Amino acid sequence: MASGKLSPRQKMINLMYLVFIAMLALNMSKEVLSAFGLLDKKISEANVATSERNTAFMTDLALKADEQPDQYRAVKAKADEVSQISSELDSYLEGIKGMMMATLKAEDVDDYEVQDKPDFLDRRFFQGDKLKPEGQEFLDAINKYRTDMLAVLNDTAVAKFQGIDDIKKTIEANFSTAKVERRDGKKIDWLNYNYEGFPLVASKTKMTSLQNDIKVTKNELLSKMLAGQQKTALSFTQYNTLLEQSKSAFYAGEAFDGGIVLGRKDPNTKPNRVELTLDGRPLTEDQYTIESGKVKLNISAGAAGDHKIEGNLIFLQDGKEVEIPVNSTFATITKPNSAVISADKMNVVYRGVVNPMTISIPGIPDNKVTATAPGLTRASGSKYNMSPGQGRTVSINARGTLPDGTGVNTTTEFRIKDIPRPTGTIRGEDGNGGCVRMQRQGLEISSVGAMLPDFDFELNLRVTGFSFKVSGQPTVKVNGTKLNTQAKSALRRAKRGETVQIFDINANIANNSGYKLKKISPVCIELTN
Repeated sequence: MASGKLSPRQKMINLMYLVFIAMLALNMSKEVLSAFGLLDKKISEANVATSERNTAFMTDLALKADEQPDQYRAVKAKADEVSQISSELDSYLEGIKGMMMATLKAEDVDDYEVQDKPDFLDRRFFQGDKLKPEGQEFLDAINKYRTDMLAVLNDTAVAKFQGIDDIKKTIEANFSTAKVERRDGKKIDWLNYNYEGFPLVASKTKMTSLQNDIKVTKNELLSKMLAGQQKTALSFTQYNTLLEQSKSAFYAGEAFDGGIVLGRKDPNTKPNRVELTLDGRPLTEDQYTIESGKVKLNISAGAAGDHKIEGNLIFLQDGKEVEIPVNSTFATITKPNSAVISADKMNVVYRGVVNPMTISIPGIPDNKVTATAPGLTRASGSKYNMSPGQGRTVSINARGTLPDGTGVNTTTEFRIKDIPRPTGTIRGEDGNGGCVRMQRQGLEISSVGAMLPDFDFELNLRVTGFSFKVSGQPTVKVNGTKLNTQAKSALRRAKRGETVQIFDINANIANNSGYKLKKISPVCIELTN
């Protein structure tokens, strides 16, 4: 407009245009400042609402953690971490905003058009081309928030929940302090790009926006954590199938009325209180334990017949008690028609030993059951001892009467076997089908014994004598378990590598010396010196 020769009138017109443009620019600047102020107010109101939701959320989570600690304790601990991290940066930003507003007159706090000077933050954060300690403190606070929050999100207790990766990306984007590229392609520091030379109201609005990011991020994270925990609790992997029926036992030919239902097996779901009765009698605290998501009854099966368990399992939900009714029955016995007779250690009985046996009839008390057989004596209750005599079999007869008067009479036959042939040993070894290798001096002091390999009873076999033979020397008869003087003399004439034999071993059972054992297998020894 100013190029060339202009008339005074044209110059005046041009000057009026410049003034008009300046006035437009000035008016636009004031409108922008007002817009920032209104935006800051709107975001502040949203922050209040979000804070209230977060407070309500934490209160509800604290209640759940108190009601079901095993289910929500870990989530509550992580939520507390998130709240602490968020509160630190939010309070720090609020403090800076307070200092910014303190530079204004009281009547200018809501007059956004006068909040156009950048002096406060420029003087606080910058000194020439460098940052002041306060500016570095601002950066460090944002970096600490980002680092601490990502550490919580990477924890296995939180990372397992769905949607956590999206929150991580949001935090990395909204709280990044990396250099920013301008329109001209030049990269400048994040703090300079966002806060240097900006009007006070614009900088305040940016900090309010950061506070909004903090609160919204906290809200989204806590919501996903709670939703994820509830999803885990409601997952079908936490259920198993149960058979629901009107009674616990049915007779042959009777219609079965059972049904398959789902039952929770979550170990973290435990009732806060239990009120149960057994046959009308209240159960005491020592008669049940709460473990693995169930109420385990520690009671006796009681007398014969049906028993009823009634009452309520009481859970706390939203601070109120919710009762889950219990109405179940169980039968202590079924109606039998035969006795149960079994040998505790084998399907035969052995002559020469005391065979422990259990003889009982389901539904009949032990003191009402009688059992008879040659060599059978009662120890206590349903426990008996059988000491069979001669013959190849023995028949045991059990008799009893059911409560309804029905008699039960059962006879079971058992085979009688003799104790197997023992094996001779030296120094506790039998050579495993071969010879025991040992030194001459060791043999002189070793004891001769006998054992029953793979026999079901522990018998103490006592050796009373044996014969000792060295090739080319007369056989020596020995009393006791060790070589006598004659046997040792013959041993000294044996050569290295020569085999000597111990045979005709005599032994008996320590507590039953009258039983005659089968002939004991000999043992040979190869001399190593």
